[in-house]
Amino acid sequence: MPRQAREKSSSGIYHIMLRGINRQDIFHDKQDKMRFIETLKNYKSICEYKIYGYCLMSNHIHLLMKEGKEAISQAMKRIGASYVYWYNMKDMVICFRIDIKVKKLKMINIY
Repeated sequence: MPRQAREKSSSGIYHIMLRGINRQDIFHDKQDKMRFIETLKNYKSICEYKIYGYCLMSNHIHLLMKEGKEAISQAMKRIGASYVYWYNMKDMVICFRIDIKVKKLKMINIY
């Protein structure tokens, strides 16, 4: 049975979590983290998303993003595929793919 499509956020803002298969590490050194940040910057101009915050840990990533001209799922496919390709080719070993979880967020006025 196919997965049900994600519900779109009315604000266009999403909390996204990416992690390696079996929760294995996806960052082993500063170079890996810098490459991921470069990948985010490169696709920002193409997909026109906004990044409100991020947290890179050794085995997973949290992003707070607002959808741009492309659907958030398409932007995350581009980012994930680009980083995974680079990572796997770095040592010529296929190590992981990224699983993506997305939560929609609502904007609320606190004032």
